[in-house]
Amino acid sequence: MIAKDSRFANGAATSIGGLPHRDAAAAAAFAIGEFEIATIPSLPNVAGMTAAALATNELDDSSFDGLHAFLTLGRLVNLDGEPITWHLPGPLSVGVSLCDAGLEPAEAFALAGKVVGSKLVEIAAEVSRVLPNSPQLVMIDEPALADLMRPDFPIPPDHAVDVMSSAMAALPHDVVAGIHCNLQCDIATMLASGPAVISVPVADDLVDWAGYIDRFLDDGGVIAWGVVPTGGPIAAGADRYWRALSDVWCELVRRGCDPVALRRQSMVTPGGGLEAHAVSVARRLARLTAEVAKRVRDQSNATRFALGA
Repeated sequence: MIAKDSRFANGAATSIGGLPHRDAAAAAAFAIGEFEIATIPSLPNVAGMTAAALATNELDDSSFDGLHAFLTLGRLVNLDGEPITWHLPGPLSVGVSLCDAGLEPAEAFALAGKVVGSKLVEIAAEVSRVLPNSPQLVMIDEPALADLMRPDFPIPPDHAVDVMSSAMAALPHDVVAGIHCNLQCDIATMLASGPAVISVPVADDLVDWAGYIDRFLDDGGVIAWGVVPTGGPIAAGADRYWRALSDVWCELVRRGCDPVALRRQSMVTPGGGLEAHAVSVARRLARLTAEVAKRVRDQSNATRFALGA
């Protein structure tokens, strides 16, 4: 799992998902400037990350324009040595899309695992080439997890666990791997695949998984909490979002989770991608996320001081 002194913890703010920009350089500047941990942007309003894009032999598809712009700017602003995050569609969700396109499940998920695993390795190597001293956290984006327990899902849960686990295992040992799902999902199955980080939106139903969450934290896992919903009205300040997170934490503690681990082994993000918003609104959501991150960090530091740690 993640080392206790990792910079992918202690309430650090980052983002997992797309940005609304159509200009890759502007997206890279936003992704570096607006988040405590810079995140390699994807630009779904320009080019979606399709199975075909993932299957390309090189990183020259337009889907990777955000990656190239980020690395170019990162080198210019001396980002090397700072932690970075990035994400890629996960093999489970890619496999579902291939099934929808007409492939048989066995072929679809075998192909998905192969192309996603290869692309994870390729991107990690490119990032390491340009920013060799920057720790990397990669999140595989798995919205299909929300449907995994449906009887008509193409593969059984144990096969899904193997598919996700194998993709993450393809990464170099020094790249931290996690799973993101922006919908209500089966947390036990998500954790069974062995991520070091899970990314989920803040929701009351998470307390039903308290036992699993407690064991995950005890093993050194980190939770990236999607604290600011990306749909619906946006609050003027961070109070509402901080209260929602605090309420979930309080109930998790009541059900047996370690309050110190919840705070220390946490990151905060927007609840999902920002691509559906204007850039100005995306910036507002990013800054609200940063406000919540500061409160998490302040509370984590206060807890550490109180315990003499």
